[in-house]
This record gives sequence, structure tokens and C-alpha cells, in this order.
Amino acid sequence: MLRSLKDLERYTVAASDGDIGTVMNFLVDETHWAVRYLDVETGSFFADRHVLVSPLSFRQTDWATRCFHVQLTMDKVRQGPGTDTLQPVSRQQEMTLSRYYEYPHYWASGEGSSGETKPDLESHLLGANDLHGYHVEGSDGAIGHVQDFIVDDQTWAVRYLVIDTSAWWFGKRVLIAPQWATSIDVPARSVRIRKRREEVRNGPAWDPSGGIDREYEVRLHDYWGVPPYWSPSTP
Repeated sequence: MLRSLKDLERYTVAASDGDIGTVMNFLVDETHWAVRYLDVETGSFFADRHVLVSPLSFRQTDWATRCFHVQLTMDKVRQGPGTDTLQPVSRQQEMTLSRYYEYPHYWASGEGSSGETKPDLESHLLGANDLHGYHVEGSDGAIGHVQDFIVDDQTWAVRYLVIDTSAWWFGKRVLIAPQWATSIDVPARSVRIRKRREEVRNGPAWDPSGGIDREYEVRLHDYWGVPPYWSPSTP
């Protein structure tokens, strides 16, 4: 099912023997467009620090009580690596997390001439909260700003960026697939996409109160003339 990341903020993260803390942010891999970690603000048992928890640790999610249950103990998290939320997460920190929690590496970038896997030593993680408000630039001018992200709650892939175009088109919100983005300029707080302003203005609007169903997604992808992510022919 597709869900808004904003709606998932403040969810509780519960270990097998008690609550760990509250979700404050999500770290998004802007290369592969997937949620890699939850930034969890812990309580006094954990010295009131922030820890990163991967969706790979999830046991189940209770949507009714807004709680992520993870296959970890409180003591395992307490003794594990913390994080400084004011600093970017480095690849070295991710390697430390991976070793401690036995997470598989996702950042291999390909094979070298001898056939060995070449690691990508640069982290590409951005906080979802930090990306809110980024300006969205089309191929011929400004379109709006990033308001939210829509993710698949099974794979944690980012399926769409929610773009608020209210400065130009009277509150219209549109969904843009992240694969249509050509670049992210962090210092300038902007995202550039390979679509023209008029194309976006005439495209299907999105009403947050109505959610996202497959009929709307089909209409969206048909309008843009791109194969949907659920198609067997889509890489």
C-alpha cells in the first residue's frame, strides 16, 4: 500500500521487550529513491539520543496504533551506534550500523575489472524533513515545492514526490515519480525534473483526502507516457 511519509511521523518504534522511541524523520537514498532508515528519538533508557533503525528490522506494523514493531531488543539498541541528527550520515557510519545489526549492504555500485564488487563510498542519504520545501524546477521554469513523499509500505521505495504548485495554480498538488528528477541541488534546496511547466499544469491533480488507488496511478502514467513501476517490463 502507498502511504505518506508525513503521516508516518511520530509513530512509535517498539522492540520485543519495550518501546524504543518515536520516529522523527526518514533518511531517503536519493540515488535509488528508497527509505533506508528511520531516525528515532529515544527515551531516558537510551540516554535521550537518536538512533537509526532500518526497515529491514521490522517484524510487523500496527497501523491502528501507529507502531512499528522491530526484531530487536531494547538492550541491543541501547548498546548500538547513535547518530548526530545535525550532521549528514556518512558511509562509514552506515558500515558501522551494518556490522552491528547485520544489515546487508545496499550500496555496491557495480563490478571492477577483476570482477569484484566496488562499494560506493559516498553516502546519498537525505532527511525527508530536510527535503520538504525544496523548490521544484521544470525544464522551462519553476513548478512548485516538495511537500511530501509517497512510499510503498512493503518495499519502502519512494514512488512519488508530492509537489505543491499553489504559488501558480491555485493549490493544485501533483505527483511526480522520483525517476523523473534529473538532479538535486542541496545547497540551493532545489530539485530539477525533466518536465515542462505546461505539462505539469495540465496533468492529473492529486487530492490527498482521496488517497492513491491504482486507477489514478494508471491515469498518471498514461498521461506521462511512461511504463508504471508495477509493469514486468519496468527495470
